[in-house]
Amino acid sequence: QVQLKESGGGLVQAGGSLRLSCEASGRTFSNSGMGWFRQAPGKDRQFVATISSSGYNTYVTGFAKGRFTISRDNAKNTVYLQMDSLSPEDSAVYYCALSRSGYATMAHRYDVWGQGTQVTVSS
Repeated sequence: QVQLKESGGGLVQAGGSLRLSCEASGRTFSNSGMGWFRQAPGKDRQFVATISSSGYNTYVTGFAKGRFTISRDNAKNTVYLQMDSLSPEDSAVYYCALSRSGYATMAHRYDVWGQGTQVTVSS
């Protein structure tokens, strides 16, 4: 059973940076697409970024383009989300997720979810 564990969240000032990590247990990580989503209080879960199993293909959604970068290290069973130029609007719980069917933007394509890590950006 694959499990995902996020880390790296915290409190940062506007304009600052954070790097989130998500470590996977189990043997399916290197064959799976990975994604990052976020959810702010009172709002729906929102897609952020996705990466293919090899790491060759990535996609970052509009509000994150030019600021967020997704990457992975299959030797470490870990996917990362580098977040730069953060604003208060980026405050949310960030979740990583694993998709056995490849990288994807839709939440229903993901099979395993982490517990989330809180990111708070102060103005």
